[in-house]
Amino acid sequence: MSAAGEGLLPPGLGYGQLVGAVADPLMRGRMGRWYWTAFAAALLLTLVLVGSIVWLFIEGIGIFGNNTTIVWGFPIANYVWWVGIGNAGTLISSMLLLTRQPWRAAINRFAEAMTLFAVSIAGLFPILHLGRPYLSYWLAPYPNTMLLWPQWRSALVWDFAAIVTYLLFSVMFFYIGLIPDLATLRDRAQSRTGQVVYGILALGWRGSARHWARHDAVYRAMAAMAVPLVVSVHSVVGLDFAAGLMPGWQETIFPPYFVVGALFSGFAMVVVLAALMRWGFGLQSLLTARHFEAMAKVILAASVIMAISYGTEWLMSWYGGERAERSFLRHQLAGSDALLYWGMIACNVGAPQLLWLPAARRSLPVLIGISLLVNIGMWLERILIIWDTLSHGYLPSMWRPWHVTVWDWALLAGSLGFYALLFLVFARVLPVVSMHDMGKLRHEEGGSR
Repeated sequence: MSAAGEGLLPPGLGYGQLVGAVADPLMRGRMGRWYWTAFAAALLLTLVLVGSIVWLFIEGIGIFGNNTTIVWGFPIANYVWWVGIGNAGTLISSMLLLTRQPWRAAINRFAEAMTLFAVSIAGLFPILHLGRPYLSYWLAPYPNTMLLWPQWRSALVWDFAAIVTYLLFSVMFFYIGLIPDLATLRDRAQSRTGQVVYGILALGWRGSARHWARHDAVYRAMAAMAVPLVVSVHSVVGLDFAAGLMPGWQETIFPPYFVVGALFSGFAMVVVLAALMRWGFGLQSLLTARHFEAMAKVILAASVIMAISYGTEWLMSWYGGERAERSFLRHQLAGSDALLYWGMIACNVGAPQLLWLPAARRSLPVLIGISLLVNIGMWLERILIIWDTLSHGYLPSMWRPWHVTVWDWALLAGSLGFYALLFLVFARVLPVVSMHDMGKLRHEEGGSR
């Protein structure tokens, strides 16, 4: 028995029971009241997002709280937050695959789906932030027929290249991992439509030794490529700030700091999604307490690294002796927005320290609460890195406050609703847990048929 054989699956769980637990909610054709209630709420918030975008196109970006000093606001902060969550999904799945972590089998599908939806939503915000969003195609390196070259010194062009590259790769990585499960759904489908649709998507998969050998070779090769790709993509997002000239942004630590922050918020989001799907689809036998405990340990380790990163920022601002840097540090710690800053520290550093306690790691309500606080704290970090810095630059004559508008909040709430809607649709048409990975885990644990 492998290292996995410490109880990740209940004793005696048969392969048919395992597949049935995942596939039956898709095959039976009807969802519970909880699903349709959540779907209606998510759809309502999605309509709020659509309405906000329509009003933005009518009135212009003046509906945001941005001003001539704080030219970035909620849209860019939301972009960085969403792309961080999105970058973490494929990174989590690929790193756990390469390190052969057995508990990956239950969460990799959540993580990879999370990537696709979060990155797609993140890509909307830089476009909405543009004064002329209908000209957003200028960011693409299309043939130079209009004598317009993309401005490669612009962070927006870097972000476009990073997001498109990462999204395309994540779609392929997600789909390749999904093929064996699509074949299982094809074979279990009761309707002719289901058999045809899942059959086409399964690409003729028969589960032969030859198919498995080629699938595993390609899947692991893509996982090996995913890790440096994710690190480089989110490093580009960090360089959006580190390449700037504002005090507080000129930090060489930003690229690795942003990558760890993405892993931190990503694992926290996976915990919340896994807990919801575990409850909603009755997956208690597949998503056990040991899965959540393993994720809690990763969140705790990332929290410690984040604390070191914050301390490094404070040390370098003070030790560098630059007047503007020290002034900015004082503003962060004791200025007008200090309450939000210390709230961020409490969420990202303070709350996760409870996970040193084994009882806290094994308590699902405690872990969900900490994960929600982590995501709130990471969003506060993204908004403060823009709000605090741009409102407190080198020239005191340019210091000015920033006020949030109802449309800022509407876009944020709407994006959360749209994310939930995408996830609910995904859970209705595709298996939320990887059946073939769980089958491999069951074989390694020596489960009975």
